[in-house]
Amino acid sequence: MADDLLAVSGLNTYYGGAHILSDVAFAIGGNEVVALLGRNGAGKSTTIKSVMGLVRPRSGSVVYQGEEIAGDEPYRVCRRGIGYVPEERRVFSELTVEENLEVGRRPPRADASEWTPERLYALFPNLAERRRHPAGRMSGGEQQMLTIARTLMGNPRLVLLDEPSEGIAPLIVEQMAMVIKELKREGLAVLISEQNLHFARIVSDRAVIIEKGAVRFTGTFADLDANPDIAQATLAL
Repeated sequence: MADDLLAVSGLNTYYGGAHILSDVAFAIGGNEVVALLGRNGAGKSTTIKSVMGLVRPRSGSVVYQGEEIAGDEPYRVCRRGIGYVPEERRVFSELTVEENLEVGRRPPRADASEWTPERLYALFPNLAERRRHPAGRMSGGEQQMLTIARTLMGNPRLVLLDEPSEGIAPLIVEQMAMVIKELKREGLAVLISEQNLHFARIVSDRAVIIEKGAVRFTGTFADLDANPDIAQATLAL
């Protein structure tokens, strides 16, 4: 659709000879949170990496703000306004929280909110308390918050979150949900790769379910609830 911020179609991605993604297609509106759901190994992270340019699709289209970006280098994708938060967090452990944020700083862009350390400390109070602490001494949940905050310092229009609730304490997961809702209020679009159906339901407008590298369902959570066999077949452990 013309008002889609991101439109993915016919995406086929391989690792060597292994066909990981098969004709994956979905779209995200300009102020929408979409959850990419599926079991471990379903292809969620590969989908996000294919959009970000970290993995080069063999075929298919990734259109962002009306321009084709499939196969672009990750730094070019980032400069267009897409932020990426990896599952591995990847903080600079020897740098302080303040210094990690400065690493992510980019000039403001006309179509997105401008984020400053002060705004991020208000959004992430835990980081404010530890702003002068080395990132490597923080908990996994706090490092996850820092990685999201550092990504926001790039003033993205679209944020890709890979498994944000994985291995995080329940209290931090609640804070993460509040943050994602705030990003939506700020006008950002968010794509979340997630296994936690409860978390995805709280923060997302729609769901895209991937099973064995192919999209099996796209719709609202009300649509999903109306088709319990789909969730049982694609999400149940």
